[in-house]
Amino acid sequence: MKLTEVKKLKVAELRSRLKEVGLDSRGLKAELVDRLWTFLETGQTWADTETRLNQQHDREPTPPEPGVTEPRRPHSTGEFTETGTQTDTEAGGDTPQRGHELVSGPVAEDPGRGRAFYEFKEEMRYKRAKSPQPAADREIAEEKDEDKVRLHPYDSHLHFEVGPDGSCGQPRFWAEFPSLWSGSRLTHGVFQGRVGFEVRLERKLLPTQTELQEVAKPYGLRIGWSVADASLLLGEDELSFAYDGRGKKVSGGREEDFGEPCSEGDIIGCYASFSTDDAVHLSFFKNGCFMGVAFCPSTSVLHGRPLFPHIFCKSCSVRLLLEPTSPPWYPSPPGFTTLASLPARHRVRSTLAPSSQALGEVLLMVGLPGSGKSHWARTHMKQHTEKHYRLLGTEELLACMISGGQRDSRLQQASQCLTDLIKIAAQTPGNYILDQCNTHFSARRHKLKLFTGFRRWVVVVFPSADEWKRRLSQHQMSEEQIPETALLKLQVSCSLPEQQTELMEELQYVELPQDHAQTLLLEYKNCARRLLPPIPKQEKKHRFHKKRPQRFGPPTSHRLLNMQSWNQHPRYGNTSYQDQSYNYNNYS
Repeated sequence: MKLTEVKKLKVAELRSRLKEVGLDSRGLKAELVDRLWTFLETGQTWADTETRLNQQHDREPTPPEPGVTEPRRPHSTGEFTETGTQTDTEAGGDTPQRGHELVSGPVAEDPGRGRAFYEFKEEMRYKRAKSPQPAADREIAEEKDEDKVRLHPYDSHLHFEVGPDGSCGQPRFWAEFPSLWSGSRLTHGVFQGRVGFEVRLERKLLPTQTELQEVAKPYGLRIGWSVADASLLLGEDELSFAYDGRGKKVSGGREEDFGEPCSEGDIIGCYASFSTDDAVHLSFFKNGCFMGVAFCPSTSVLHGRPLFPHIFCKSCSVRLLLEPTSPPWYPSPPGFTTLASLPARHRVRSTLAPSSQALGEVLLMVGLPGSGKSHWARTHMKQHTEKHYRLLGTEELLACMISGGQRDSRLQQASQCLTDLIKIAAQTPGNYILDQCNTHFSARRHKLKLFTGFRRWVVVVFPSADEWKRRLSQHQMSEEQIPETALLKLQVSCSLPEQQTELMEELQYVELPQDHAQTLLLEYKNCARRLLPPIPKQEKKHRFHKKRPQRFGPPTSHRLLNMQSWNQHPRYGNTSYQDQSYNYNNYS
């Protein structure tokens, strides 16, 4: 179905088709057309959709188990309804009209579009979005008993949803993005003794039949230990040790066969033994049966850092036994103590989250693709480890999609997921770095208003022309080739921020000064406009309106007014009007 055919559909037909595919059917016709066309752009035909709906209709729906969240419908972009790529103008800036025409209208989508294209497409959704309402300043009231062991909501992925009691969790977007892994560490760790904890694979959260075709392995689970400064991708760092539910052990990104696969309802026990021979023995149990010692890292490698229990899952919900008075699901090995019942002096508390939004800060990166934003952000995080920044970017989400479909499909999903994560981050106290291009004023304004109450810091990375050319070439060699047309349109529509006290508290240009960067950007714009092909103008169709037939003589109302004015004339006012019509009764 073409875009012109979608626009010809009536509102009732649009709403009916949106309901069939499980999308939001509310809004104006322009919003419905955009929502339906966005769905059709994914490549799924109506025949495939009808087949899937018929298969779902044939099998009777199964009611969800108690305590498990219902699968949510994919997030509709009702708030961001404008998908046309129009040039955005910075407040106080001057963008020529020709540049506005060049980047208005739909962008041609070719295979292998790359990260820059999808970030650009997501930014354009903010073009005509309503100004967001700032989130209320939610203060996180720390529990009186800070020694209580639970899943750490601050030392976890934003797309990992921790249960109310802190002992269970699951991926937040498992229905929309089934290939996305999510993880969390516990609030306490250990560096001595013989300690363990238990995890139960509560339930598999299976996606729809269509998503099952895209995801080769619909669910996954990793359980183990990691140090506090290791990645939340359990098993991908050197000091991150995991048992994988496929019957493998993983550390440093290397997999080896170990133990047995686990399935729904199985209970995995994880135990750490700090021995006197300068080694830590990490062993695993399945339903009380010993599977073996998987890792023996040296305590000298840990440098005195504690190990924290860590879970990492995809499309499944997990539960931990963290009640100190509750008996274990399976008896612990002799000499071991559960982490929840361990004395407080033998445990190490991880970093506390900021108690309010006013204590957190957000860094908004601005720059063209390949300018060095991600490199600057990661360097800043290493220099300020005490702030425990959460880096929100497309590449970070791609790293969480360990197994999934093609990279182009995962890029599109990561860009859409990032839009939802930014909204969640604005309501969660903490320190964040938004690693995107953010070259449009409307996108920057929308995100900065979302984070009202935080300390907002805008960092512009705009290198010289030769340096950007070198970095862009290196970026394209290591990641993906950015289409030339998309890159030119990004240059035409780019705008650099200026200091605005109502949107930001600090503005910093880390490469070229602001005035030099503005001058160089103007040269980029002029060059890009010459290289971009002109958009052919559509011929206006002349509409021929049929004239209404005119009656002979003035309307009746005019004749009556003329007669009244004649009778009220000072000269002829006494003359009575005589009806000259024929009396048909005389001819009876």
